[in-house]
Amino acid sequence: MSKPIVAVVGRPNVGKSTFFNRIVGRRVSIVEDTPGVTRDRIYAEAEWNGVSFALIDTGGIEPSTADVILSQMREQAQIAMEMSNVILFMVDGKDGLTSADREVATMLYRTGKKVVLVVNKIDTGRPDDNFYDFYELGLGVPYPVSSANMLGLGDVLDEIIEGIREQDYEDEDEDTISVAVIGKPNVGKSSLVNKLLGEERVIVSNIAGTTRDSIDSPFEYGGRKFTLIDTAGIRRKSKINENIEKYSVIRAVAAIERSDVCILMIDAQEGVTEQDKKIAGLAHEAGKGVIIIVNKWDLVEKETNTMKEYTKNLRQELVYLSYAPVLFISVLTGQRVNKIMDLVMDVELQCGKRVPTGVLNTLISDAILMNQPPSDKGKKLKIYYATQVGVKPPLFSFKINDRELMHFSYARYLENKIREGFGFEGTSIKFVYRAKGEDGNSMD
Repeated sequence: MSKPIVAVVGRPNVGKSTFFNRIVGRRVSIVEDTPGVTRDRIYAEAEWNGVSFALIDTGGIEPSTADVILSQMREQAQIAMEMSNVILFMVDGKDGLTSADREVATMLYRTGKKVVLVVNKIDTGRPDDNFYDFYELGLGVPYPVSSANMLGLGDVLDEIIEGIREQDYEDEDEDTISVAVIGKPNVGKSSLVNKLLGEERVIVSNIAGTTRDSIDSPFEYGGRKFTLIDTAGIRRKSKINENIEKYSVIRAVAAIERSDVCILMIDAQEGVTEQDKKIAGLAHEAGKGVIIIVNKWDLVEKETNTMKEYTKNLRQELVYLSYAPVLFISVLTGQRVNKIMDLVMDVELQCGKRVPTGVLNTLISDAILMNQPPSDKGKKLKIYYATQVGVKPPLFSFKINDRELMHFSYARYLENKIREGFGFEGTSIKFVYRAKGEDGNSMD
């Protein structure tokens, strides 16, 4: 299910990534004392007082002049306005109020969205005179924090949650299946969306990077409601020259977060590239349903077993997506396009499937008899019982004697047995292990 989105915006080097890491509880973003170092992980799930939300760090700009800072800040703020439910605007308490802060604050104020003003680097816990200048921004009471020293973060989180609750945020219509079409540029995402919709709803061009915003298109199929999300093409960082395309990655990540099923498009002629692997990893880590679509199959020269060999190679390259069904299509000719939406419905059903505890434990018992649990130094792994505790993705809780004895290979064996017994095609499966006196520890 989608979650409310909280975007963190602010000038370079004000401490956005440090704040991001503290909130999500682990070191996710790269943190250096240099402007513009945030590169890879800009998204994570967070929770406070029982409320879950998606936190997005909009860092990653590389300014060279003051004018560039202003223009990039405008773009950054624009994205926050478009996609977030709550905007966290971070400023630097040591630098004091700047012209860039004023301009972005004006934009944020006009959105009417909940904005939480955070003054970072108040490391002593006592603001100096610079702090009070931030009241001029008209964004309410500024919150003094020290991300590095973890001071004042609780108050900020309380304000974020209040902002979410004020909006009476609800998940999208549960009857609607949200489908994000993801992949690197020029693989045919927009053409596929148009084909599925039966009309030219999205601009199509063979120039990589044409689609820069995520575009939502609602429609119905087979008596079900769908929302197709045509995401911006995610490009390799070495090929990202325009700042607007850097921010497209943020939009794509947000689209994956609010989707139920992701259609990962691969170019049949190019095969699986490193960029494909990274994009696939985003959907896998988010726990979304995944379908792999190999497009432009009409352009591939065929021999006996060509599709079989291609699938084998694809599985080797995307080993962590072994659960995802593969469909070979041609958007241009329409080959097998008519099978996509039925497959989407099947995968969405698998993502929400629940297995009765009794049936599950019978399968686990049989699996143990067929392949005995591992042991270490004379101590053997014991599995007392298992139960499914969540869906989307399916989550299974195992009561065991010692988590250290649950080796990765045996966990994978149990996952394979569960898949053999109950399906779960198109969705990852997550396990959590609980031993006496210990909290759980999850594992894909």
